[in-house]
Amino acid sequence: MSRFRSLLQASLSATKRALTWNIEDVIPPSEKYVFRFNSKEELKRWHLYSDSQYGGLSSASLEIADSGTGSSGIFHGNLSSDVSEATKWRLKRSGFCGMRSNKFDGYIDLDAYDTLAMKVRGDGRCYISTIHTENWINSPAQMEDNSWQTFVYVPKDQWYIAKIPLDQYLPTWRGNIIDSKLEMNPARIMAMSLSINAEGGIPGTKSGPGDFRLEIDWIKALRTP
Repeated sequence: MSRFRSLLQASLSATKRALTWNIEDVIPPSEKYVFRFNSKEELKRWHLYSDSQYGGLSSASLEIADSGTGSSGIFHGNLSSDVSEATKWRLKRSGFCGMRSNKFDGYIDLDAYDTLAMKVRGDGRCYISTIHTENWINSPAQMEDNSWQTFVYVPKDQWYIAKIPLDQYLPTWRGNIIDSKLEMNPARIMAMSLSINAEGGIPGTKSGPGDFRLEIDWIKALRTP
């Protein structure tokens, strides 16, 4: 009899757990943090790249700064349009730097959200926000993730929350917009990145070679009303 009661209790407990649901599984929260730049551990989730890999002379760093009221990430460096005379690469353009997150463990699902927001403080330059999704546009032989990009203007010397609708991101291939009607799959995001070019961007913003500095507090997904 005691064994029967134990089996019955175990069955009832399992059934109760199966019937118990989390409201967030049905209605996700209105916002979801993707990155918080509040520790040196956070930097291990990112890596830097620049034209220096191909003979350019630009440079970039990423570090955590403590202001006394909290920590934030600082992406900074120098953009150069020059190319090393010793380079073996046929570099068509220089003057770019970027920071890209390592690939997520699998992918992150932002299908319940419509906007990407980031709290930043900058230098009046225009930066490029990129979302990398699972490869399905290119041929099976092409192993690169699909890239979706948009410009982000960051006002100088003041904290600013940039809110970018996901449908504002355009499909690109090696920095060039793909002239085709395609839609991002926000349920299969593999990584994200922020980058800067010496030239281009939103007309009227600061551009050209020289120093750059972007301070980042957090990046999150939003579901707007």
